[in-house]
Amino acid sequence: MKRYISLMLITLCVKVSFAQKKADIGFKAGLSIPNLTTGSSNNSISSGYNSRLDVHAAVHIEYRMGDRFSIQPQLEYSSQGGKKDGIQTFSTPDNLSQQFPPGQAPTYLYADYKSEARLNYLMLPVLAKYHFMSSKKWDAYLAAGPFVSYLLSAKNITKGSSLIYLDEGKTQPLGPEAQSFDNTENITSDLHRFNAGINGHAGIGYKLSNGSIFLEAGGNYGLIDIQKSAADGKNKAGAAVIDLGYQFRL
Repeated sequence: MKRYISLMLITLCVKVSFAQKKADIGFKAGLSIPNLTTGSSNNSISSGYNSRLDVHAAVHIEYRMGDRFSIQPQLEYSSQGGKKDGIQTFSTPDNLSQQFPPGQAPTYLYADYKSEARLNYLMLPVLAKYHFMSSKKWDAYLAAGPFVSYLLSAKNITKGSSLIYLDEGKTQPLGPEAQSFDNTENITSDLHRFNAGINGHAGIGYKLSNGSIFLEAGGNYGLIDIQKSAADGKNKAGAAVIDLGYQFRL
C-alpha cells in the first residue's frame, strides 16, 4: 500500500511542477450514496447492507493540456458505509457463550435491530478529464482515474431491542426477554487504514464571466477488502456521488 501512496504523491508532484499556465481551482459539495459490497464472500455478518446517505465534498485543481484534455488531482472527503434493518447476524459475545456447555457455543447468533456502518475517508484521486462539448457558455466532460484513500474514522451504530435467536428464521429464541442493541462502537482499528481504487464522474458546466458553475454525477470504488480479519467479512467500500460546484481560473 505504501507503494500506491508513493506513486500517487509522485504523480501529483509531477503534475504540479510541470503544469501549464492554464489552471482552474474548483470546490464542490453534495450527496454521497455509499454501499458495502461483499463480492464472492458468503460471510453473513458483512452481507445484507443497503445504501445510506451522507455528505461528499472536494477541492480540485484542473491543469489544461489543450482545448479538450486536462489532468485533475483532487482532495475529497467521502463518507461511506451502509445500513441494515431487520434480522442480523452477530458473533456470539462472551457473556452469552457462558450459557452453553463448554465448546458448544455457536459462532453466530441472530437478532432483529437496525445497524449503520459510517466510514469517513480522505481520498486523493488523479483524474484524466476529457471535454467533449466546449462552447462559450457550456461545457460537458468525463473524468476518470485511480485514487488512494485514508480512513479517518469508522463507527458501527446499532439501535433497537430484540429477542436473541439461535437461527435466522427466529424459531429458536435464546431467552424470553428482549435485549437492547443501542450502542455506538468505534471499529476503526478493525479496518485497514488505506485503500485504493477507481474514481470517475460526468459533468456539465455553465461558464460565467469569472469562472463556471458545474453539476457532476459519478462515484468511486475501492479495490481492497476493508476488514483486517476475514472473520469480519470481505467488504469493499464505494459510493455514488452527486455534486454542485464552482471553479475559477488561477
